[in-house]
Amino acid sequence: MALILVVDDEPKMRHILKIMLELKGHKVLEAPHGKEALKILEGEPCDLVITDIKMPEMDGFELLEAVKALEHSPPVVFITAFATIDSAVEAMKRGAVDYITKPFDEKRIVVTIEKALGISRLLEENRELKEHLDEVTGPGDVVCASQAMKGVLALAERVAAKADTTVLILGESGVGKEVLARYIHEKSPRRRGKFFAVNCAAISQGLIESTLFGHERGAFTGADRRKKGFFEYAQGGTLFLDEIGDLPFEAQAKLLRALQEKTIQRVGGNEAIKVDVRVLCATNQDLESLVDKGKFRQDLFYRINVFPIEIPPLRDRVDDILPLARYFVKKALERDVEGPLFTSGAERILLEHKWPGNVRELANAMERAVIMAGMPPITAEHLAFLRPQRATTTLKDFKLPPEGIDLEEFEKDIIRQALELADNNQSKAARLLGLTRSKLRTRVKQLEDR
Repeated sequence: MALILVVDDEPKMRHILKIMLELKGHKVLEAPHGKEALKILEGEPCDLVITDIKMPEMDGFELLEAVKALEHSPPVVFITAFATIDSAVEAMKRGAVDYITKPFDEKRIVVTIEKALGISRLLEENRELKEHLDEVTGPGDVVCASQAMKGVLALAERVAAKADTTVLILGESGVGKEVLARYIHEKSPRRRGKFFAVNCAAISQGLIESTLFGHERGAFTGADRRKKGFFEYAQGGTLFLDEIGDLPFEAQAKLLRALQEKTIQRVGGNEAIKVDVRVLCATNQDLESLVDKGKFRQDLFYRINVFPIEIPPLRDRVDDILPLARYFVKKALERDVEGPLFTSGAERILLEHKWPGNVRELANAMERAVIMAGMPPITAEHLAFLRPQRATTTLKDFKLPPEGIDLEEFEKDIIRQALELADNNQSKAARLLGLTRSKLRTRVKQLEDR
C-alpha cells in the first residue's frame, strides 16, 4: 500500500482518482492546488504525487520544483487535459517521471502509477542505503569512522558554507587531500558549478601560467589560437590547486593577484578578466620553511592560509583502516558480496601496518588483494606483501624488564599471534615462527600439558 497525493483543482477528477487508487489498496490524500499540496507534504511524506498542470495559486510546474527541494522528494506524475508535445517534453525535462492526459484510460493510469511507485521504492531504498553508509562515509567517497577524521569533516563543512574563503589542505601524500577538496565543493553554495583539479607539480614551468590563466594567440611558439585557462573554465565553481608548494615563483604573483583582485590576465594579453572562482590549495610540504628559503612568497602564503585544515595520516586514525579497506574491496569487486570480507588474521595485518602511503596505499593494496583472492574473504596470505620480512637475527630491541617475565605465557602469546595471522593454518603459523609443523604441534602440546 502506498500513500498518494492527488492535486487537481477539479473536485470530480480528484474523486475519480481517489476511488480508482483506493480500489488498488492505496491510501489517497487530496489537495486543490500546489500550495495546499506542499503543506500536506511537509507534514506527511508521500510515496507519489499526481498533479494537474493548470491550477490556481501554484501550477504543476511550480509544485514540481518545490517537491524536488524537499528532503524526501517523491516522484511526480503530471495529469492534464492540455495534451501538447511541448508541455510533455517540458514536464519530463523538469523531472517528472511520467505524463498522462485526461480523459485517461484506466489501465494506462494504473500501469503509470505502478511504475512511478517502483521508482519511489528505489528512492527509499537508496535513502536507507545512504543513511547506513553515512555511518562511515560522506559525500564524494569520504570514508571515516575515527573521531579525528570526523573533526576534519566538521571543519570542512563549516568553511564550505563560506563560498569565497580560501582553504589550505595539509597532509602527507596519499591522505586524501583532493577528496576533501571535492567534499568542500559539494557542501558549498558553488556545488552546482564545476570542480577543476590542477596538480602544480605535474605541469612544466613554461606552461603553468598558460594552464591557469590561459593565453592569447601568438603569445608564444605554438600558441596558434586563444585558449582559456582553468580559472575561466572554473567560473562560478571551485579550482583546486594541488601541490601548491611546487608552483613556480613567477606564477605565484599572478595567483596572488587573482585571489586578491578577482581578475586574471591571459599570457600575452592586456585585458583584465573578472573571475568568480573559489580556490582550494593543498600541499604536503612545509610552506613556512619554503617562505624562509625564499622559494614561496610570504604574501601568497598568508593569502591561502586563511583556513588551514590538516588531514592526519592513516596510522594516526586506525579506526578508519577497516572501513576504508572494506570500501575499497567492494569498489574493486564492483558489487556487494555477502559474508565477511576479511579473516581475523587479515584484519590484524591491516591494523598493524603503518601505511606510509596512507589511503592511496591502502586502496592499491586492496585492489591487489582482491586480484590475489578472487573472491572474499581476503586472508593473511593474500596480504603477505604487507608483512615485514621475518627477522633472522635476535630480538635486539627487546629488553627484559627488571621484574622478569613469564616465559611460558610469553611463548603462548607468540604462538597465538602466529596462528591468528595464519588464520589457524598450522603450517603457515609454523613458517612464521621458523618451525616445522610437527615442531609447532609438539610445542603447543607441551604448553597445554603444563
